[in-house]
Amino acid sequence: MRRRTLTAALLAAPSVAQAQSWTPTGPIRVIVPFAAGGTTDILARLFGQRLTETLGVSVLVENRGGGGGSIGADLVAKAPPDGQVLLFHNSTFSATTAVMEFQNRATHSIERDFAAISLGALVPTVILVHPSVPATNINEFIAWAKLQPRPPFYGSTGPGSAGHLTGEVLKRDGGFEMEHVPFRGASLLIQDLMVGRIQFGGDQLSSGIPHIRAGAVRPIAIRSTARNRLLPEVSTVREQGFPNAEILGWNGFFAPARTPQPILTRLQAEIAAASRHPPLAARIDELGADPGGNSSTEFTTMVHAQVAALRPVVASLRLQAE
Repeated sequence: MRRRTLTAALLAAPSVAQAQSWTPTGPIRVIVPFAAGGTTDILARLFGQRLTETLGVSVLVENRGGGGGSIGADLVAKAPPDGQVLLFHNSTFSATTAVMEFQNRATHSIERDFAAISLGALVPTVILVHPSVPATNINEFIAWAKLQPRPPFYGSTGPGSAGHLTGEVLKRDGGFEMEHVPFRGASLLIQDLMVGRIQFGGDQLSSGIPHIRAGAVRPIAIRSTARNRLLPEVSTVREQGFPNAEILGWNGFFAPARTPQPILTRLQAEIAAASRHPPLAARIDELGADPGGNSSTEFTTMVHAQVAALRPVVASLRLQAE
């Protein structure tokens, strides 16, 4: 979904004035299922600030990291469906859904237990290595890894996350070994990558770009569907011959299932308006992302289609619980 598609969706979306049939009764908690400091956290706080202004109540971001995002998601799945507790998640949600289903350990379902409200932003993920690794692309990394006396370490934001899935796909399709190291959030992963405790990992571009520019990490691929304007020289995983590692990167809002439609309509309209708000839209652009604000139906279709596409990938990998 490109920016012009989102623009068309916004034109078709209900206005905030049309949607004002529900008013929140107190502070709204937005659960970010990762540690503070990553892109998902940054975007949640940007949206939270604007929504505080437009909804007239405090919109408070709360970090509940762990389990590849499952701990925070489980909290929201069990929350009352009254619009006062929301989830701001990313494309790892699709991956963990497919992985937990395959392992028969799902405590919640993205399709059964959540109402997708609206896309916050499309954010590409970049694959990074420590500067000591002599690689500028995936194949060079694989060649280097095969020569090491022991497998290198790769990081992800938890078992079943998009980063975990990417690492396992590359291991299988590249015919080499790595050891998985899970983290509670991308900011913690990047810290260990910068000091060389792990050699390989992924991060959403928005939070990774400062470390790339500082030379603390090196990008070797974009995991999303297209190159990014901030790193036009870095090719995608598909361009490098690893199409199974491609996952569209996104961040978006969810409510518990059975949330009444007037609440979802108001929240979707406010999120869409926030994404068009010039200061927030400019900040999203600076982060190398594209603003969201699509309809609940379009966001639901997008997320469910991603889960469906990842299910056969997970089954082919036969990922086991960690």
